[in-house]
Amino acid sequence: MAADQSPQAQSLKTRSLPADSPFGWLHRGISEIFPHQPGSENPDENLEQRILKSDRPLRIKFGIDPTGAEIHLGHSLVIRKLRAFQDAGHTAILLIGDFTARIGDPTDKAEVRKQLTAEQVMQNAQTYLDQVRPILDFDTPGRLEVRYNSEWLSGMDLSKILELLATMTVGQMLAKENFADRYKKETPIYLHEFFYPLMQGYDSVALEADVELGGTDQKFNLAVGRDLQRHFGQRPQFGLVLPLLLGTDGTQKMSKSLGNYIGLQEDALTMYSKLEKTPDSLIKSYFELLTNLPLDDLPENPRDRQKLLALEVTSQYHGAEAAQAAQQAALTLIQGNSVASDAVPEFSLEGIQFPVKLFYLLSAAKLCGSSSDARRQIQGGAVRLEGDRIQDVNLTFDTPAALQGKVLQVGKNKFARLTL
Repeated sequence: MAADQSPQAQSLKTRSLPADSPFGWLHRGISEIFPHQPGSENPDENLEQRILKSDRPLRIKFGIDPTGAEIHLGHSLVIRKLRAFQDAGHTAILLIGDFTARIGDPTDKAEVRKQLTAEQVMQNAQTYLDQVRPILDFDTPGRLEVRYNSEWLSGMDLSKILELLATMTVGQMLAKENFADRYKKETPIYLHEFFYPLMQGYDSVALEADVELGGTDQKFNLAVGRDLQRHFGQRPQFGLVLPLLLGTDGTQKMSKSLGNYIGLQEDALTMYSKLEKTPDSLIKSYFELLTNLPLDDLPENPRDRQKLLALEVTSQYHGAEAAQAAQQAALTLIQGNSVASDAVPEFSLEGIQFPVKLFYLLSAAKLCGSSSDARRQIQGGAVRLEGDRIQDVNLTFDTPAALQGKVLQVGKNKFARLTL
């Protein structure tokens, strides 16, 4: 598949904006803005006009339910667009769905989602905030609000709940694709799941949002927010929809469960090494969605484009110095030489009982998912120690001295320097 014909590339809106357009940042990498009447001067039909004619910074909302502890590059697309609004002088509202996370968004789910405790949600929320700090401006006054929807949802009385429920019919809810599929398959749909889009929509009312950001799977919920704002006498928000990032396999959306993801908390070397192997079909869309680099000035050589992408994205999360060190370390590892770079993450042998078999060590260092997985990797020739391939599945080390300072590698992307 050609680089500009991937499903992800096809999902991006192609907008012929002048090179000096002041709204290039707004349209870059998006799937849709709704409503969108480009020729209209009505600020309720044209977001550019809303921006130009507003006498105050716009309030840009993005809600995230902390249902897990790790964010990957797929989640970063919307956060990066939120930062673009900040840089244009508007107020970003990062809404932590601490209340809605306890219900779980039914979007793209084939069955009811397991509910979380309040403690689990708040722990996840803190890790989310830590991970988005390299992207968002947390320091400039007036540029960021971090809000929690338990502020208004936890105290909602029955009369308000009934008012919300009365704004939508069961037929409208069943028009939502995943609900319709589950209904046809006679998979249970619980009433509290119907309430989720209404609660997310009411968040826009409570925050008086001008724009709400979300992925293509969130368009239904964003539209509900517009309807509820209209119901409560507010000016309806614009919906700005971004594509779902395809994973490193180039075929399915980035997902931790599919193993085709790049986590924001991954060390610089792992992040760089994964990005350096980005398939040709994804290069253009990754540059558009994950960087601010001009798309007309990219290197012609595919290998140089991969290296530039890896260096640029890794720099965003780890700094330029760490990214450059990761680039050098990746080159050294590929050549099979000993690595002296600080870019390689360390694993302490202090808690390991010797003698120890290599497959157990691989599992303990989290380079493999389990001991059985480690055995398969060894048998398949994917394991190296200081660049030397290891294929003895029963290899045993009697003391840590034989491993001190050496780099253990699985495949092309996973590394650990063994320390005492």
